[in-house]
Amino acid sequence: MTIRDDHALAADLATEAGERLLRVRTRLGFGDPAGLRAEGDRSSHLFLMESLARLRPSDCVLSEEATREERLDPRRQSATRVWIVDPLDGTREFAEEGRPDWAVHVALWERGALSAGAVALPAQGRTLSTAEPPTLPAYDKGRFRIAVSRSRPPEFVQKLAYLVGADLVPIGSAGAKISAVLTGEVEAYVHAGGQFEWDSAAPVAVAQAAGAHASRIDGSPLAYNQADPSLPDILVSLPELASSLLAGIRDLNR
Repeated sequence: MTIRDDHALAADLATEAGERLLRVRTRLGFGDPAGLRAEGDRSSHLFLMESLARLRPSDCVLSEEATREERLDPRRQSATRVWIVDPLDGTREFAEEGRPDWAVHVALWERGALSAGAVALPAQGRTLSTAEPPTLPAYDKGRFRIAVSRSRPPEFVQKLAYLVGADLVPIGSAGAKISAVLTGEVEAYVHAGGQFEWDSAAPVAVAQAAGAHASRIDGSPLAYNQADPSLPDILVSLPELASSLLAGIRDLNR
């Protein structure tokens, strides 16, 4: 692994973790989904934690798979650099044969803001990162698409889609949904069903570097490395759609 800077490190770690997860899929198969999910979470978490401890020993790490005590470590709140990682975003999709909509997230929060990040989409054979931010697709001003949860799309998003003239597209992990905005599969992602910082930090870092809109659904900034890592709602979209989506959300909340 060649490490040039934090952007390259995020991309390299996410990509290698994803390649390891593909090997776990091949080795274990899909006969025991629970066991496959558990091994995927465990092995990817260990790889990322060990790699960051070796390559960035002075930095703190917030991982989805960390223990409660590790998440509450007071050193994280006073740190100037914190890696926020989701070793396997979309564990359900990971354990379903043929599904490509799962991801690995590696982001760096630095002095109050996200400064680097990468989202590996191993089953799609690609990694999106701040090292080389993707070029946003053009919006043709027609009917657009909003990515939503496969299993629990918020009712208000269904109403929002009707209000703004959009179609809903179910996609698995949060990383895959935000990546779909950046690659042109959809034009927006709206979620209000509850999430945590690791669900969005890396894809938001890439989205912001690419020039996409990313905020809470009330338009306020997304804040990371908080004492409570809950970050329950998010809007990511092509910049041309942000104002109409935010206005629609305000109308629905009146």
